[in-house]
Amino acid sequence: MTLSDVQSQALPGVRIGRAAVGEDAPVYIVAEAGVNHDGKLSQALALVDAAADAGASAVKFQVFRAADLVTQSAPTAAYQKRAGSGNSQRRMLERLELTDADLARVQARCAERGIEFLATPFGIDDVARIVRLGVAAIKIASTDLNNRPLLDVVIATELPLILSTGAANAAEIRQTLGWLRDAGAAERAVVLHCVSRYPTPLDAAHLRRIGALRDALGVCVGYSDHTDSTFIGGWAAAAGACLLEKHLTLDRAANGPDHAMSLDPSEFAAYVANVRRIEPALGRRTLDMDASEAEVRRLARKSVVAKRALDAHEVISADALTLKRPGDGIPPTEIDRLVGRRTRRPVPADTVLRWEMVE
Repeated sequence: MTLSDVQSQALPGVRIGRAAVGEDAPVYIVAEAGVNHDGKLSQALALVDAAADAGASAVKFQVFRAADLVTQSAPTAAYQKRAGSGNSQRRMLERLELTDADLARVQARCAERGIEFLATPFGIDDVARIVRLGVAAIKIASTDLNNRPLLDVVIATELPLILSTGAANAAEIRQTLGWLRDAGAAERAVVLHCVSRYPTPLDAAHLRRIGALRDALGVCVGYSDHTDSTFIGGWAAAAGACLLEKHLTLDRAANGPDHAMSLDPSEFAAYVANVRRIEPALGRRTLDMDASEAEVRRLARKSVVAKRALDAHEVISADALTLKRPGDGIPPTEIDRLVGRRTRRPVPADTVLRWEMVE
């Protein structure tokens, strides 16, 4: 078996709208508008513009009806309380709904700006709502990783699927990927490493999980980023992420569950720029040398060289040979094959040996 036989092969990717998403494609960057529109259409449209201006590949919104999503008594999380969202999850989410008419306007703005419209449905009825709008891909939130009824409906749409794994254990992740494989949907899925901590400190980002998920699941893996860093997207790309999802807000100081751990438009633009800056350095998934190394290889590697002058038809002994630069002659790996052969003609000392010089 050669090194070429065992080198890591790129996994097949998926297509989201016009773009290829995979390990041999540019990193697909999703601006997660989420609920940072605060239930206002004007802010939702401004978020589309900010995402497009920053160079994002897509902008994503969360689609739900609060009454169908949470009970009256469901509390808010601690980070949501700190953000001024009160104690009732139902009341918080009711303020963050967008109507179907609003979503249609958002989708139209995406088309105008040349950016893909993505959405996260939180219920079965929400899937139909976003499919009618012509959504390019469907995101399953970490909270619905084990929601088999919702997954079955999403799978039936035959649209690309983005699946987050925040707060999930390995068995749950494998189980869900098993469902996708059984349904023939794994080949159109991207799995996202995700840490459900808002915001996520850098020492809890665990970017090595990107490679671990890839190796364990055999699918392209991205990163759902809840840090407040503008650099971590590039680091995640270097760790193998084919897709990045990052929260975007118009105002990080605004009241609302996700504003504080989002990036504002200028920060998000820097985030995208940092990813694009690192991409050329990622190169190819191969163990072979780059063509640009050829000159250094030829000049700096060693060849077998005559240590002393050799007579014509002399039997070559090991002590008559040495290794010196350049590397355009017989390589060091073949030195033992020269010992015991005869020279065809006289060979001056310090000559790089070539096969035509020996019998």
